[in-house]
Amino acid sequence: MEKAKVYFTDLRALPGTNLLKKLEKLTRRAGIENIDFEEKLVAIKVHFGEPGNLSFIRPNYAKVVADVVKSLGGKPFLTDCNTLYVGRRKNAIDHIDAAYENGFTPFSTGCQVIIGDGLKGTDDVEVPVEGGELVKTAKIGKAIMDADVFISLSHFKGHECTGFGGCLKNVGMGCGSRAGKMEQHNSGKPSVDPEICRGCKICAKNCAHGAISFDDAVRAHIDHERCVGCGRCLGSCNFNAVYNDNSSAFDDLNKKIAEYSKAVLDGRPQFHINLVMDISPYCDCHGENDVPILPDVGMFASFDPVALDQACVDACNAQPPMPGSLLDENMHAKGFHDQHDHFSNTTPETHWESCLEHGEKIGLGTRKYELITVR
Repeated sequence: MEKAKVYFTDLRALPGTNLLKKLEKLTRRAGIENIDFEEKLVAIKVHFGEPGNLSFIRPNYAKVVADVVKSLGGKPFLTDCNTLYVGRRKNAIDHIDAAYENGFTPFSTGCQVIIGDGLKGTDDVEVPVEGGELVKTAKIGKAIMDADVFISLSHFKGHECTGFGGCLKNVGMGCGSRAGKMEQHNSGKPSVDPEICRGCKICAKNCAHGAISFDDAVRAHIDHERCVGCGRCLGSCNFNAVYNDNSSAFDDLNKKIAEYSKAVLDGRPQFHINLVMDISPYCDCHGENDVPILPDVGMFASFDPVALDQACVDACNAQPPMPGSLLDENMHAKGFHDQHDHFSNTTPETHWESCLEHGEKIGLGTRKYELITVR
């Protein structure tokens, strides 16, 4: 496979320009205008940020992308799918409230916010994964698959499970419904914390497979032999007693993310943007953000999601650690073993390369790229 083109612009904004204008110039130079947007519904996949976190992408950048799409005749909407974990983005009502709280409103971005997998995270479609080894059919938010064109706008940062979170994490995990996220994170079998369960039996009413029973104290129990991992009990429990357990190895997680990304992207017009700034050590799903582990780098765009993430990793590894960050702290800890990779040094138990290696293997893209600087 020949090298993919990845376009880059730095974050210098001299008088007469600004970062928003630079992002627009980057997208157009990278070829977004080659996509036929005329009267097309365009999903712009973003992470709205868990309230309390301040390192997520500013909505101003989302407006730039939406405005470019509209200028080319498209009908954009911002989208994400509901979370698997307990938080402010567990259902569509709370999720939209959180998005608005963080500034992603139709008034600030110029387009609507649509939660991809519906009210409770159960509105999904099963999409075949060509070449999938761990996933044969991915469970993707229906609104995302209904879109004619797909654009990812990702905050590139560290991640506690995948090493870093970039384009593929935003697409693969982010577009999975609740059942899809369960499939990626674990064996797909939730459990119940009896100390929290109130015995309301709402979970059982939402279980189509008779997998939920109750003990003498009217506490729920999930039979994993009957459970199919649809995640409806997670969405229906108002007390957060149903939880996700039995995590897969991180390499399997990374491979599943690549396969889910392929399900989302195969056979449709697509374009990808990574903003490498505020490089926090953990995901924007956290209700907080730590000191960035690296200096801000710039903005990247490509039609190839694998090459895009690889270029961002390489650019990050060329930067010095930020003093006082988790990365700096780890590197000065007693017994530190230098893995010569900033993301591995931040979270040593992760192996980010497995995602890009697998993505390349299944035909999602290439890790070989030509970096083109846009001034």
